[in-house]
This record gives sequence, structure tokens and C-alpha cells, in this order.
Amino acid sequence: MTSSYSGFPFALAQGIRLLVLDVDGVLTGGTIFIDDHGVETKGFHVRDGHGIKMLQRAGIDVAILTGRTSGVVVHRAQDLGIEHVVQGSLRKSEGLDRLCTMAGTPPDQCAYMGDDVVDLPAMRRCRLALAPQDAHPCVQGVAHWHSSFIGGGGAVRQACEGLILAAGAWQEIVEKPYGVSPADCGWTA
Repeated sequence: MTSSYSGFPFALAQGIRLLVLDVDGVLTGGTIFIDDHGVETKGFHVRDGHGIKMLQRAGIDVAILTGRTSGVVVHRAQDLGIEHVVQGSLRKSEGLDRLCTMAGTPPDQCAYMGDDVVDLPAMRRCRLALAPQDAHPCVQGVAHWHSSFIGGGGAVRQACEGLILAAGAWQEIVEKPYGVSPADCGWTA
């Protein structure tokens, strides 16, 4: 396992067609807010969302696989144009099978970003296993790479940028529209 910008496993990332994301602890910081009426809310990082949109423009699909069930996840997925969502999946390997069928993509063309033990069976089946900086130690031990950023705090964005670079799409997706090189964004050769 390697971390940060310079240690991204570009060789493993080439040919990835689907990024599967856990929610709590990956797309969010892992804190679940429940008000006095039982209404659940979650906080999502805007840069993670922009990373997902750029990744989609690069031709890599994104899916959500979560053990909990929440209307908030449905709304966030719709907001980001994520079509493939499986909620309430405590057996994430089975959930991965459902997502792969929905997306028409085999696990050997998938990357998975998870942060806890429940994610391990699916992570082990995908070509590329990714984790936020603050993932559980057993997940960090399985992940090929972990982000410099915590879950809900830019980890997904950094993973998306690495996948965009591996796909050879940086020039078209990031540099032309925004005028920034990989080095400008923290990526080193």
C-alpha cells in the first residue's frame, strides 16, 4: 500500500471503467446527523462531487455501494448523475455483483474506495482498492493506495484525479478547461 499523490498505482488504474464508492466514511466524514424527528442528514464535500463529475466526463462511470439506506444518498446520487446505487448492502461482495451487472462492468475493471471492514470483501474483488487517509487500519492494509485526505474531506477527489491521469484524460478534462497541470494539483512525476 502506498499513499499520497506520488504513490498512486497508475498501472493498476489503467483500464478502470467503474469507480465504486462507499458513503459513510468515504463520501462523508462518517458522522451521521439525526434530528429530534429522526431525520438523517449527511455532509458531502463539494470538491469530491466535482471530482466525480470530471471522472464521468473522462468516461469512467461511478457507482455507490452502502450498507445503510438513506434518502440523502439518493438525492446526492441524482445531483451527481450517479445512476448505479445499491443501498442496504451489508454483504458488499453481493452488492458489488449487483452494481457490476447494472453497469455491465466486471470487477476486474472496477476500483473500490472503502473505509471499514464491511468494505473488504468487495475491495478484494476489484482490480484497484482505494481508501481514505483515515480508513480503519485493516482496510489500509488491503488497499493498494490510500488518499492524503480523509473521508468526506477530499479523498474521493484525489482518487478521481488519479484515475483521470491513469486514463490519459487529464489534458482534456482538467488542463484545457481549468488551466491547471497535474503538478499544479499536487501530482508529481
